Amino acid sequence: MMRGAIAFFGILLIAAAQPLTIDVNRSTITVHVGKAGLLSAAGHDHWVSAPISSGSITESPAPAIEFTIETARMMVRPDPKVSARDQIQIQKDMEEMTLESKTYPQITFRSTRVESLGDAQWRVTGDLSLHGITRPVILTAKRSGDVYSAQTVLRQTDFGIKPVNVGGGIIKVRNQVEIDFQIFARPR
Repeated sequence: MMRGAIAFFGILLIAAAQPLTIDVNRSTITVHVGKAGLLSAAGHDHWVSAPISSGSITESPAPAIEFTIETARMMVRPDPKVSARDQIQIQKDMEEMTLESKTYPQITFRSTRVESLGDAQWRVTGDLSLHGITRPVILTAKRSGDVYSAQTVLRQTDFGIKPVNVGGGIIKVRNQVEIDFQIFARPR
């Protein structure tokens, strides 16, 4: 009986140490792009869906996370206040002017350090590669069931991206973008 219990717990420990695959069908990364400038009231906020194309999470013995986003799959969510023609232009501007998707087809994140904060929370430090530039980022991730969530704010200019502006800067995209992660994991 005792050997059976030890074997059972050994199997549980081995399973917990196995990397989990990010469920790309359920996981979401949403980027909120705000507006700025003298006439910012005339502009629009935008929410961009950034689907994860691949990735994994390991909780123990050495916690880690990594994922990849294909920039060509990122989509500006439809806004009922924006005409269909303007919506198409906003999408095109994001792909061609902001992300330069043909030149920089992927965004990657790879953790370099994960510290447990207890109670299913971690401080995650890692390298984010975006627009041909890799920079360190730090965020706090929380787990509830099979979903890991986190929020962070990035400055576009830190990654060599010039925020779009209209009318000589009277209406422009804010340099800071807010990013919300909802990442679901499943065993490999």
